[in-house]
Amino acid sequence: MTGNPTDDPVIDKTGAALKAQRFGMLEDIARELSARDITFPTCFDAALKIRNALRDPDLPMRRIAQAVGLEPLVVAKLLRVANSVAYNAGGRTVTHIEAAVTRVGLEAARTIAISTAMDQLLRSKDLVCFGELPKTLWLHSLRTAAAARVIATRLTRVNREDAMMAGLVHDLGAFYMLYRAAQYEELRIRPDSVRHLIAQWHESIGESLMGSLGVPEHIIAATREHDQPRVLEHGVRTLADVVYVANQLSGGLAGWLAGDAPAVAHPPLDDAPLAALADEIEADYQMLQGALS
Repeated sequence: MTGNPTDDPVIDKTGAALKAQRFGMLEDIARELSARDITFPTCFDAALKIRNALRDPDLPMRRIAQAVGLEPLVVAKLLRVANSVAYNAGGRTVTHIEAAVTRVGLEAARTIAISTAMDQLLRSKDLVCFGELPKTLWLHSLRTAAAARVIATRLTRVNREDAMMAGLVHDLGAFYMLYRAAQYEELRIRPDSVRHLIAQWHESIGESLMGSLGVPEHIIAATREHDQPRVLEHGVRTLADVVYVANQLSGGLAGWLAGDAPAVAHPPLDDAPLAALADEIEADYQMLQGALS
């Protein structure tokens, strides 16, 4: 017997019921963020390439750092371990991936990266319902990281590795929300609704998530409200300025949410010095992608 699709109890949700489902997801996220060990997929391709790259037992530290440094969650977890009491008796926080690998050692870094990537691969099937969005978001994160590194180097005194790190993880909350939304059937069949929810909440949830993952506070502060319009009265000076400009140059929210991004008017950027960096940013972006090829 073929029924009317509107008779489906999942599809035929009232507006109030869907709203309750969305808030239920946000409440579940709040509870989960109180835990320290959080794992979720970002991009299947990235996790697969990391796993394959790190299978080589003779891979030098530079290549290990390059491989793990392109996956936001792997980076956050490795930095948390490197800055833990067990590895940081002197109390000096590291924010650079190569410094973290050096501190914990090659084998420990390899183990952390592979175990996280494998867990992500197992969970990545949950994101199939969102099509290319996870990969588009990952590529946006890579481009933002590349732009941040170049801008920091050429236009500011901001540490270029801090800038790349902040650019890479700035949308970590969006990846996490995609994974959590996939756990609810009512949201899986409504990707447009999920994208709208992410647009509203990914910044604040990302801030809480990075805190739970132990991301250094100055990196978290730099990514705060990165999609909110701001006027850079004194040009690009701080790490937060670098992340904001790099994100906008990489398309901002509209760059990966397309038509689902809210209509927000950002003040125009000073195009002249930034336009001069376009080729270098593109080359850096291609180099980052090539590191996992």
